[in-house]
Amino acid sequence: MNSQHLLDQIRGKLIVSCQALEDEPLHGSEIMAAMARAACCGGAAAIRANGGEDIRAIRRAVEVPIIGLKKRVYPNSPVFITPTLLEVEEVVEAGADAVAVDATLRRRPDGCSLQEFIGSIRERWSIPILADVSNPEEARKALEYGADMIATTLVGYTEDNLQADPYNPDLSLFEQIVKAVSPAPVIAEGRIWEPHHIRSCFEIGVWAVVVGSAITRPQLITKRLIELSK
Repeated sequence: MNSQHLLDQIRGKLIVSCQALEDEPLHGSEIMAAMARAACCGGAAAIRANGGEDIRAIRRAVEVPIIGLKKRVYPNSPVFITPTLLEVEEVVEAGADAVAVDATLRRRPDGCSLQEFIGSIRERWSIPILADVSNPEEARKALEYGADMIATTLVGYTEDNLQADPYNPDLSLFEQIVKAVSPAPVIAEGRIWEPHHIRSCFEIGVWAVVVGSAITRPQLITKRLIELSK
């Protein structure tokens, strides 16, 4: 799938992130495939999925596009969302329609720069690249280096803009990113829990919206409901 075809399918729509790490109760590729099916029954236009096993299982379960990534922690770098070409290869071989990568300007585990990393992906594969960023500068650089689209995934999660509130997106920074790279497509992601968050994201001009925890992580949904009911 080329980038324009993918963008046409997700424009103005909701993408659901179906991920459960090894220490979470719903961890397992078949569980994530069932979660993806349920999300698609509700109208999800695409799925964001982590790791080759989950991507393959979800690919068998749904027909919508899959944005794949691989989370892997390295001891010498804070970058963990598809941090090296090894993880990109896993995502591509699993059949994802796009690959999401950490596109911050932080040191990568293999020591290469963001420009070198995106360039190497472009040389080896034709898969569309979704650049997960934390600020406008990173968004501009990622597009300059060859990314196809931007996601606000890392807003509030890096050293320069840590955000304590887990239940409210930084819409101001989202909007700054949109304006910095317009008319390039920006996908909103991160701390989106309410319908009005989604509406606000579209009002500031994002291309699509990703929701994860508010739909697919019942342990966090339960915790939030308990906190809000006190």
